[in-house]
Amino acid sequence: MAKKYIDVMDTTFRDGFQSVFGGRVLMDDFFPAVEAAKNAGITHFEFGGGARFQSLYFYLQEDAFKMMDGFREIVGKEANLQVLSRGINTVMLDTGSREMIDLFAKMFKKHGTTTVRNFDALNDVNNLAFSAEMIKKHGLNHEVVVTMMDLPPGCKGAHDVNFYEQTLRSILDSGIEFDSVCFKDASGTANPHKVYETIAMARKLLGESVHLRLHTHETAGVSVASYLAALEAGANGIDMAASPVSGGTSQPDILTMLHAVKGTNYNLGDLQLDKVLKYEERLKECLAEYMIPPEATQVSPLIPFSPMPGGALTANTQMMRDSGDLEKFDEVIAAMKEVVERGGYGTSVTPVSQFYWQQAYANVMFGPWKQIAPGYGRMVLGYFGRTPVEADKEIIELASQKLKLDPTTENPLDIADKDETKSIAHWTKVLEEEGLEVTDENIFIAGACDQKGIAFLKGEGPLMVRKGKNNNSGEVEMAGNYTVVVDGKQYSVQVAEGEGDIQVAPVAASTAPAAPAAPSGAGSFEIHSQTPGNVWKILKNPGDTVAEGDIIMILEAMKMEIDIAAPQAGKIVSINVEVNDAVADAQLLATME
Repeated sequence: MAKKYIDVMDTTFRDGFQSVFGGRVLMDDFFPAVEAAKNAGITHFEFGGGARFQSLYFYLQEDAFKMMDGFREIVGKEANLQVLSRGINTVMLDTGSREMIDLFAKMFKKHGTTTVRNFDALNDVNNLAFSAEMIKKHGLNHEVVVTMMDLPPGCKGAHDVNFYEQTLRSILDSGIEFDSVCFKDASGTANPHKVYETIAMARKLLGESVHLRLHTHETAGVSVASYLAALEAGANGIDMAASPVSGGTSQPDILTMLHAVKGTNYNLGDLQLDKVLKYEERLKECLAEYMIPPEATQVSPLIPFSPMPGGALTANTQMMRDSGDLEKFDEVIAAMKEVVERGGYGTSVTPVSQFYWQQAYANVMFGPWKQIAPGYGRMVLGYFGRTPVEADKEIIELASQKLKLDPTTENPLDIADKDETKSIAHWTKVLEEEGLEVTDENIFIAGACDQKGIAFLKGEGPLMVRKGKNNNSGEVEMAGNYTVVVDGKQYSVQVAEGEGDIQVAPVAASTAPAAPAAPSGAGSFEIHSQTPGNVWKILKNPGDTVAEGDIIMILEAMKMEIDIAAPQAGKIVSINVEVNDAVADAQLLATME
């Protein structure tokens, strides 16, 4: 009897890159490995979407749409090219308007996408309906998702088999059109027994004809066991990656899974060991100069206590490296447990995982619940939909007070549609004012990436790629492009090996106006930064009178806005930083009398 065919999606070039490098891999560096993967017989790839959309514009000076076109050209017309989309966010930084969600589907279809894996981190089915409609409208396959994780020990009320069954039944009852169903465990914390029971439940509910798959990560060390459990329960597909971007924070390796199913009745995509070996060798050559952070290769037994997705973990640690506070990482991870418990049990997957991380980071850096991370606060207040259970009432009240927002049950799409800055007309006007070509692609890049998208389109985006090569002495040579901080100023540094030139240039400033120069005088009361970060906005000028609590400036750290408020009533005497400056912990920001 023939073995059961299991569809394999290769996540190397999206989730693998995101989980190991924070998405920062240049297309010309990895395209030869795509050719090798094709030659190995792989026909289903995750090739874009998720954080791999913004990372190209933010860090790589590359256009995601051109990358997608190049990928499609390599693998041919018949390959199934899949992207990751966050429901009403799609690949945007925030909830999109209906017209921007429509534009997302249109653009991703135009640039080579076959299938959209569509999830909502809150498992709020209302957040899946409109994006699903647009995905199907533009002729794409729709893979609808139920997001999974294990709750921290001692927590209950969601994320059990009954909860996932209720979510799946809601999807079916809603009439959402889909082509396949995926259970997505971004943190890799769902225990194998629960995985088996969940997939078995879904198979019974969906019948035998529906394509059903599991996505997980190795972060907590149980991914192979979970995949075997899913296959035993009736899954049709699983996701894997290729070394050196497999295991650790990523998906299990293709070779590992081929080994794990020996002697079983499962045929993993007709893949052959010798061909996969050649593909992995080519990929290793392509990525030889890239610095693999040590945490990307590790399994952490503590992750189930504080679920942090592999795709977010390395992005966060890389930002902490840039900020100079990586030593706080373990404290932030430990602080996540309380943040998850009190936040309503949204699944720890983007964007909710980042909300959890930002709030835990704030709790560590500023003291427990002294600040509310804007995303976390808006989540518990209902601005992204309904959390699986109601958030802690004290946290809801605190978020309302800090963010000056009332709790809401309004449809997030209706809220977004009323926001002029989320309209096509708004971004068309911005492009025209900046002297940039108005195309559907440019509108979406600007709308999805805000001012960083505009900076990219103007040729002002930074190149921030981490490359390091081990030599025989055991030292590390760091050739490539870097952003360094000297006396609070950012510089883009291009470093060449051997006798090559070293080029240094100031990092391009954003389109935000620069702050006024600080006067020669200084006030007697100093205001210092409580965390490393970058100056995002300056709202007050020297000479301005402020009340206690007025916001003087806003820093950005870990993708989080940090308000710098006046600690007392008085007058601003000096502003000691400028917009876009990198600031260190305890650095002087302003003085007042």
